Amino acid sequence: MSTTDAATAPATPTDTPTPGRAPAPTSAARTSAASGPIQDGPARRTFAWQIRFAVLCLVWGFSFLFIKVGTEGFAPLQVTLGRVAFGALVLLVFLVIKRERLPRSARTWGHLAVAAFFLNALPFSLFAYSELTIPSTLASICNATSPLWGMALSVVALSEDRPTRRRVAGLGIGFLGVLNVLGAWQGFSGTDLTGTAMALGAALSYPVGWIYVRRTLARGEHSHLAMSSTQLLLATLQLAMVTALFTSAPTSFPVVPLLAVFTLGALGTGVAFLLQYGLVAEVGPTTAQMVTYFVPVIAAASGVALLNEHLAWNTPLGALIILAGAALTQSKPRTP
Repeated sequence: MSTTDAATAPATPTDTPTPGRAPAPTSAARTSAASGPIQDGPARRTFAWQIRFAVLCLVWGFSFLFIKVGTEGFAPLQVTLGRVAFGALVLLVFLVIKRERLPRSARTWGHLAVAAFFLNALPFSLFAYSELTIPSTLASICNATSPLWGMALSVVALSEDRPTRRRVAGLGIGFLGVLNVLGAWQGFSGTDLTGTAMALGAALSYPVGWIYVRRTLARGEHSHLAMSSTQLLLATLQLAMVTALFTSAPTSFPVVPLLAVFTLGALGTGVAFLLQYGLVAEVGPTTAQMVTYFVPVIAAASGVALLNEHLAWNTPLGALIILAGAALTQSKPRTP
């Protein structure tokens, strides 16, 4: 999900990270960030990044289960508020440790407020509401459609992004996978369309946010950590106001849902950002974004094993088709 929830722009659409999560740094940032680990030796570096890659896959894969468990004890908006608040707390701790400061420009804060809405407050809330009526497995598969939405939107919004036949084919294949997951041939029976539409809307919100960030904050002078901390603080403020207006204060704090929300925020949003940014800097965005293709697998396994969710045959098949289409939209043509 969530990614996690950084604010700086990806360099190109093919560098778009897992939705809601840490972005790809600029070329200069990649070079400088990667120069240190390279000196440590190939074997040590490979071992380290593979472990972090696996941990990130697990954290994001289990995030959809944590959302489901969290909504069993709290209102969806309260789950989302806790998620961004705990995530912001983790990033602020690291900000203090590294002795960095938040941006001071009112203009930067204004752009980050928009980014916080589209990359955190809106999609996180939609996923939380969607899981009231659909399985966590289906929510994770809907999340995997984000690269497809990103491809479609970038053609319209980014004049420098020209579609190729391969990427257009990937877009078509991906949305065929969506129809397969929803059981279109049987009239979408057995699927809650409202909940599914919310999850797909959440996946659409991420590329909208990234395009906005790319147009407004692509050359920010602040670090990813400072920008992301500010963004999560603003998302927390937005959700605090909305939650106070539309929900009542919890009368109890059940332990398991509370732990789920804390883990979702601290690990799935805060720590996950730090892991993802480190991976992008060390091994590049292409390798780092492969996390996207493992998340639905882990989410499905955890949903079936721990939540007793049922998987019809068309759900995993559709997920594979979606991931294949997403991979094509993110691929680059070979140069002779």
